[in-house]
Amino acid sequence: MSLRLRPLALAASLYCCAPWALAAPAAWDSVNLLQQADDLPEDFQAHFFDVPLVVRVERDGQYLGDARAVLSRDNRVQLLDFSDSADSALPDRERERWLHALAEPQPLGECAGQCAPGLQRLHYSLESSLLSLATSEGQRTPADQRYLQLPDAGSRGLILRHQLNAYAGQGFNTAGRYALDAQGSLGHWSTVASYQLDRSSEQGAVLRHSVQSLYAQRELRDHFLRVGYFLPNFQGVTRQPRAPNSPNYTSLGLMAGSSDILLADSSAPSVYPVYVTANREGMLEVYRDGSLILTQALQPGLQRVDTRRLPGGIYEVELRVVEDGRETSRERSLIHKPGNWANPERRWRYSVFAGYQSSLFDSFHDPERGRGAFGGIVNYLAHPRAIVGLSVQQVGRQQAVGTSLDWQVHDRFNLYTNAYRASGADSGDGSGLDVQGIWRYARGTVVASHSRSWQERRREDEDYYPGRWAEAERPQFPTRSGWLRNSALALNHRVGNSGHLSARVSHSQGVSSGVGLDLSFNRRQRLFGSDANWRASVFDRPANASSGQRRNRGVDFTLSLALGQAQRRYSANLGTRTGRTGGRDLYAGGGVQQSFEDGLVRSIGAQASVDREGVGVGSSLQFEHPALRGDLQAQRSSAGGQLSGSVNLESTMAIGGGHLALAGGQLGSGAGTGMIVDLASDLPGLKLGAHDSRGGSYTLRPGRNFVPVAAYRSGQLQLDFVGREAPAASIQPAALGYHLNKGGVAYQQVSVQRTLTVMGHLRDAQDRPLAGAQVINHTSRSVSEASGFFTLEMSASQPTLEVRHPSVGECRLSLLAGEHPSEDDVVMLGTLRCPLPAAPLAVGLLNDGVGR
Repeated sequence: MSLRLRPLALAASLYCCAPWALAAPAAWDSVNLLQQADDLPEDFQAHFFDVPLVVRVERDGQYLGDARAVLSRDNRVQLLDFSDSADSALPDRERERWLHALAEPQPLGECAGQCAPGLQRLHYSLESSLLSLATSEGQRTPADQRYLQLPDAGSRGLILRHQLNAYAGQGFNTAGRYALDAQGSLGHWSTVASYQLDRSSEQGAVLRHSVQSLYAQRELRDHFLRVGYFLPNFQGVTRQPRAPNSPNYTSLGLMAGSSDILLADSSAPSVYPVYVTANREGMLEVYRDGSLILTQALQPGLQRVDTRRLPGGIYEVELRVVEDGRETSRERSLIHKPGNWANPERRWRYSVFAGYQSSLFDSFHDPERGRGAFGGIVNYLAHPRAIVGLSVQQVGRQQAVGTSLDWQVHDRFNLYTNAYRASGADSGDGSGLDVQGIWRYARGTVVASHSRSWQERRREDEDYYPGRWAEAERPQFPTRSGWLRNSALALNHRVGNSGHLSARVSHSQGVSSGVGLDLSFNRRQRLFGSDANWRASVFDRPANASSGQRRNRGVDFTLSLALGQAQRRYSANLGTRTGRTGGRDLYAGGGVQQSFEDGLVRSIGAQASVDREGVGVGSSLQFEHPALRGDLQAQRSSAGGQLSGSVNLESTMAIGGGHLALAGGQLGSGAGTGMIVDLASDLPGLKLGAHDSRGGSYTLRPGRNFVPVAAYRSGQLQLDFVGREAPAASIQPAALGYHLNKGGVAYQQVSVQRTLTVMGHLRDAQDRPLAGAQVINHTSRSVSEASGFFTLEMSASQPTLEVRHPSVGECRLSLLAGEHPSEDDVVMLGTLRCPLPAAPLAVGLLNDGVGR
């Protein structure tokens, strides 16, 4: 054949073979296990069917792990366990998921009838010993893969958080607050409700109550929708311009805005792509400030750098290309990843609301009730270094307009500005400007801020100086219009590895005028063989009520030392300040605090101080109960000896799956989604560790537990024993999967039973080895080898075995005590015959001393 015709002939051959190549997967699917095993010798087939084999498992073409599986002659497959998964990029929860889904034999081929969620097809190749799983996730389009998949049927649940705060003392009224926050899930909607009952300690204060929110919200990929009662503020934007006259009363209406909650990958690439070129296969090294932060494999030619894994911000990096162990090129490039901007391709972010002012079970008087309420806010990514914001809102007769600019001037310098203008029928007109800049250097930061606002008119019932004042002591300052200015410059500098210097200079003009100076030095070191922290500070601050309306000047030295018993700290302080009458006041004090890891009381402390007024004492206590947590404080003032005290209580209640759980510890604080776990065990003093695949570890104890989990993202709680020495016991199930919307609560039961390892040899009635028999107990299951031998973890409290095999049907064995040898937690059963002989078979176990 001519050399000119060879390429044409090759192209024609490939074209003709294309239909066969495309049809090859279907042809493979039609070949069952018996057809694939026809070419095997008959002796080999006995070691291929109904016995544990090691196979490679792939999910949608991705390596899942090496596993032990059982293949049956009726074209079914069963997974026993995974033996190796070190080279798999998929998380452990995926292996647990499919191990559970294929625990019972499943037919190969296209899935029909009752199948595991998401499973569409199973295929096994004898030639490559490969088990392939085709799932619905593999058919998702790239657009679908960008977003989290919500639970098909949604989720149900309700989490109630109760808070109680109270303060009382001699000489003033009692103040208190009770708040109830509810987060729920109903299908694909999340529900939010909050209620507050409070009373202040001011003269003439009355008991007030209000429903601050009661709405439902739905996440819709890049957006959210809210319906119900809510405060007319904004959500879903990166920078929100500040403006006065923000309404404190609820509106009934709709709100919509941008949302990044359902983004599957919150990491964003650089706004401007970065490219490198390599002549040969090699490696790219990315350095920032001399530190390696990323490596990437390179192929010959021009290619794009994967900047998603780089940290956020705008900074310079150095790109080094290494080929054959030798650096071939080096260049510098700029990374543009704006902070808090998950997708730089979407340069606009927004939030809008519309409705009318309305309240529900509210004791407040809203002068704008029944009037319209609407507003909107937008953020625009004008440049990778600059985010511009604009907000407009009108609630009744109150109007407010605000603008903002978030500008990263340099890699180490950020500037944030905010300007606003507001007007209202009752509160008057006002305008203002805020500027804040932060400069970061190698060992610290410098922060400068300035704000100024103009108040045209104030309501007569408002006071520049709120607080508790006796009528004779109330300062007589004029309530006038004018500019209010505040400026500050702060420095935080790290000195060595254990020292820290802080300095702040401020100037205010308006309500309180003057210059303030604070300077302090902190150091952590070893003192008297113990860990110690000490701080020295000097201050000069503007006049206030506690300093007799004179400037407050003084110095302070504080020492905190861990001395004596573990978890105990001592502290002492000495200094001088301006007293209540304006004179110099020397003071000294000391305290001790003891912490506890377990028990109802978690910490207890006591303090005492001496000054020119007298002696003051105080005490504090923190406690934590499975249903309630909180703290108590009590004080006796050195001035007059007045007694005062306060209490803060918090409790969380979760309802889901028809069950209720109380969480008083830190697990329930702030939890918006969770799981109720009932743990039953025959082991005394059991503790289980629950490790969330999404991050976080928790401790479970026998009884009812509540564990917070991540919302919207599917995950798993891996359970194991706490401590280095695990008991001979089985955890069923060992992994708890979840996939919940915000506010959803799932329910799971976990059983931990003491186990024994039993080893035996199965034979049939003709004394032939019983290969491929499933040996099942309440705790675990196993499959006998071709020789009939098996090993199984068995519950010590339920010593029964069930043997399943097509040739013998079902065979149940009751294991009695005292007839077979045992060592520690291992029992040798010897030969077991199935089907059972005429008399029931009893196999002995040594209960005394076994598994203890």
